[in-house]
Amino acid sequence: MNGVQLSLVLSFILIFDFTYGEGNMKETSQSFKKSSQGEVDLNYLLYFPDEYESSRKNYPLVLFLHGAGERGDDLEKIKIHGIPKRITEGEVFPFICIAPQCPEKGYWDRPEYVSSLIALVNEVEVQHRVDSNRIYGTGLSMGGLGTLAMALKEPNLFSAVIPICGGADMENIHRLDNLPIWLFHGDRDDVIPLDNSILIYQALRSRNQHILLTVYGDVYHDSWSQTYEDEAIYEWLLKYKK
Repeated sequence: MNGVQLSLVLSFILIFDFTYGEGNMKETSQSFKKSSQGEVDLNYLLYFPDEYESSRKNYPLVLFLHGAGERGDDLEKIKIHGIPKRITEGEVFPFICIAPQCPEKGYWDRPEYVSSLIALVNEVEVQHRVDSNRIYGTGLSMGGLGTLAMALKEPNLFSAVIPICGGADMENIHRLDNLPIWLFHGDRDDVIPLDNSILIYQALRSRNQHILLTVYGDVYHDSWSQTYEDEAIYEWLLKYKK
């Protein structure tokens, strides 16, 4: 990295006791049906904390968007990376998680998919006990692009977002002035350039006091594995409320 890039790398270290508890996340397969020609049908996995059914409280909601390699019609592919992978391995999170699958020829940041994802989040919020002040988005690669595209279209949808090796349409980036954002990228990414995240950070840092950029040294496109294994990102995400 050059001097400019190095100056943008933020060291963010949290020391805390963040225990998810023991048990299992309840997994169900669901389908979202489009309500207009500007939307598409989506299949998705929906995860609940193990105590959801025995509790009356409302829970945070996290939308996870996978990358281009997990597109298709097999929901098991979503479990290869990120939050669904960790849940499959036995992790229990204190939030409801939506993990939709993008069809083979689709792309998360296209307008029809952005509209569908927003409608999906709103549908799950209405149908389940979701804390409307604690709705979050995260995604990797194509999913990072989709997360930011959703936030640009509906700046008040999320309480905070974590886009990993993604990017955004810079023309309206000012719409994210008040949204907590933690960007992650590898300095040697040869699929989605590091400059995508740097440009977002540079455009917002003087106006958004809740924007962070972490650049991993000597890391190519897979900057998501170590990110989703880091308990600090969940602590950071869940502390924000609308």
